[in-house]
Amino acid sequence: MANTRKQTKKKVDNEAAVLEKVAAMPEPYRAMGERLHELILESAPELEARPWYGMPGYAKGSGPVLCFFRVDDYMTFGLTEKASFELEDGAPDQLMECAWFFTSLDDATEAKLAAIVGKAVR
Repeated sequence: MANTRKQTKKKVDNEAAVLEKVAAMPEPYRAMGERLHELILESAPELEARPWYGMPGYAKGSGPVLCFFRVDDYMTFGLTEKASFELEDGAPDQLMECAWFFTSLDDATEAKLAAIVGKAVR
């Protein structure tokens, strides 16, 4: 029971730290970060937020971080080497996408990000 409470507290503390990091982002990235945080957790409810190298990261429990986002000159969403990768059917090369830049979130971008997260957690 104590271990469960400790895990729950850690999960809550980690999420609070991620939300604090997002709140510190300059606009318009703060709003995008808030939406991206929601989108990741909606797309893969088994993921938990936690700080990862000073940025928001998402992992299955205490497992390795699978995806993250950060702000540089643009908003960056990325997958770590621990995410589930596969070549697209008919791919002419061996390259697999692992990071994307964007400057706004529209419906099409949100749908693409949700699909990426869904594939990453398989």
